[in-house]
Amino acid sequence: MNDDEAFFSEVRQRIFAGSIPQSAVDTLNLILAEAKKRDITDLRWTAYIMSTVYGETGKEMRPIIERGSRNYFNKYEGRQSLGNTQPGDGFKFRGRGFVQLTGRRNYTLFSDLLGIDLVKSPESALRKDYATAILFDGMVNGRFTGVGLGKYFTGSFEDFLNARRIVNGTDKAKTFADRAEKFLNALE
Repeated sequence: MNDDEAFFSEVRQRIFAGSIPQSAVDTLNLILAEAKKRDITDLRWTAYIMSTVYGETGKEMRPIIERGSRNYFNKYEGRQSLGNTQPGDGFKFRGRGFVQLTGRRNYTLFSDLLGIDLVKSPESALRKDYATAILFDGMVNGRFTGVGLGKYFTGSFEDFLNARRIVNGTDKAKTFADRAEKFLNALE
């Protein structure tokens, strides 16, 4: 059995309860390729990225649009912390992608970083190539919350539980941590 077969066999059994959809295989391969391209050698970083995508997409392992009725997104209206300064920004800049990029401020930030106009076309954050770039840049460089993977995984230090703060505070932190450790076991 080669390394890819062993990895996917382990992931299939321990994370996907015996059956892994092709879309998940494709996304995991995309994450592995991006980690290699970016010369990420710490497998804990890759495992935590995989766990984040699994959790943030509701196990779909593909870029998604944040779910909810139009009224649900009123909670984002006028939120200065998100840069939502114009009427309708809450809905227009609702979460999209592998990590639910949210708010005019974040769409503007990643527009500048990627050289694309996500503000004019927020749905572009659903493209796998853009969603992957946003995912890695946000998690590695701390662009989502100000902290990146290097704070939680460096040398022999690791903190799977608090690494959730990279994307979303401590929301479901134990679940994300446990799943990341399963991905790590599969990668090793």
